Amino acid sequence: MSCFQRIALSPLLQCPNRGPSVSSCSGIHHGSPRLPLVQTRTLKLQNKPSFIIKCSVGSNDGVDNLVNRLPKFSLGAEKVFRLIANATASPICQFVPSPTTFLHSVDPRIKLVWLVALVVLPARSHILMRFGLVLYLAFLSIWILPRHSWMDQLGRVSLISGILFVMLGLGADGVPPLVQSRTPPAAMMGLPSFPSSLQGYSYLIMKLGPLQLTRKGLSVASTAACLTFMIFQSANLCLTTTPPEQLAFALRWYMLPLTYVRVPVDEIILTLLLSLRFIHIVFDEVRNVALGIVSRRINWLQLTTLETIDIFVAYIQRIFKNIFNHAEQISQAMIVRGFRGDSSSHEIYFLSGSSSNAISNVVSLLCLAGLLGASFLSEYLVV
Repeated sequence: MSCFQRIALSPLLQCPNRGPSVSSCSGIHHGSPRLPLVQTRTLKLQNKPSFIIKCSVGSNDGVDNLVNRLPKFSLGAEKVFRLIANATASPICQFVPSPTTFLHSVDPRIKLVWLVALVVLPARSHILMRFGLVLYLAFLSIWILPRHSWMDQLGRVSLISGILFVMLGLGADGVPPLVQSRTPPAAMMGLPSFPSSLQGYSYLIMKLGPLQLTRKGLSVASTAACLTFMIFQSANLCLTTTPPEQLAFALRWYMLPLTYVRVPVDEIILTLLLSLRFIHIVFDEVRNVALGIVSRRINWLQLTTLETIDIFVAYIQRIFKNIFNHAEQISQAMIVRGFRGDSSSHEIYFLSGSSSNAISNVVSLLCLAGLLGASFLSEYLVV
């Protein structure tokens, strides 16, 4: 048990041979502390208040407890693992067979054309058309996907797109350049000044302190944010309503002409098919390992920072180890079935029973044609 010693400081001239010897000082106070003391010695110096040093003498040298003095993640780590487990609970980029919707009955080749159109149109159309496509895709996701799925997915994609819109809107042309125009004013050259705009045109839209939102920044931000939203959400819709075998069949149908120029189409399709089958395994492993750590009810208050980081490192290592084990099992299963690395010598069996409907295909093609026409006309009709 540590003991405390209280010693009054006096000028060195009055006590030349005696000086206080302390091992570690924890604070300087006026008056007497309320701690239990073993030995007390007070020197009064001409009715002046004495300065008291509170010292601690013990067996600990302080080096062993250095790690314990670091800040601790009290409940932060617990929240992180719970967020990971909840984020991967809903199906992300995975086929959902039920409930059967309108998009389930559309031919996968038409869906690929829709994907290409939704990627190209936001970059080439008017700003109103971009936001219209975003709203259209959002309402389509609400109509097609289950409630727990679209609420989770639309929230994350909208957050990413919103952050990107704000950063690019205020950063693309936000800070005005500190340059001077080399052209002299029109009055110095004897020319009439330019007339003001009759329609109230202004390049500057909004100003927030040193930052400003201009028409160029709005155009760049809307293009990037809408394109990000369209890529993530359209791909998610396509993967949710289409089996991996049908997507591989549709892509192979479009890539068949490339076989005449010796493009390894079969290897590309086999790699795509294995990748689509492997997506849900990755999400399942991430969620299962996180749930395993949460279910152990670790007392995070008793762990130091280094121990908490060690748990996170072990979590990541465990995920990669499980994923590599699954990949090895898949490769062994393919070898047992006779696969030796040559995709052209094997036949890929796609789903024979196609669930596409003729009416759904016609309606989808008409909607695609109307969308392309509206995007083309928006450049001329909307100013």
